[in-house]
Amino acid sequence: MKISEIADATGIDVDTIRFYERKGLIATPPRLANGYRAYGQSHLERLAFIRHCRALDMSLADIRQLLDFMVLPKRDCDDVNQLVDGQLARVKARLKSLRALEKQLTLLRARCDARHSTKECGILHELVAAAHGEACA
Repeated sequence: MKISEIADATGIDVDTIRFYERKGLIATPPRLANGYRAYGQSHLERLAFIRHCRALDMSLADIRQLLDFMVLPKRDCDDVNQLVDGQLARVKARLKSLRALEKQLTLLRARCDARHSTKECGILHELVAAAHGEACA
């Protein structure tokens, strides 16, 4: 299958597929007589795996490790567990940060609960004060 066909089948952009090839995440496919790359089922499966891992917000380095683990079927899966535990910790930290951001924005929004001119806008006053090093809401 051509690159446009595998892109459609996987939902991965053509440039991204080429990037994955350059990074060695997928094997370079053979070329047909007309010069087109000929992707096969193994490329499709690997790209689907990569896409799913990216949807889980895994880094390309982590995905490369997971792909390496897959070619060593007798290896202990503790390394896989540790990799996923690390990703889970990063997601939890990001959620905590996002909750703090939500709280800060909610407090900021409370500074301006009625229609005013921008000169009297409590939100803008808070943001200017924060920009000058004062504590923000």
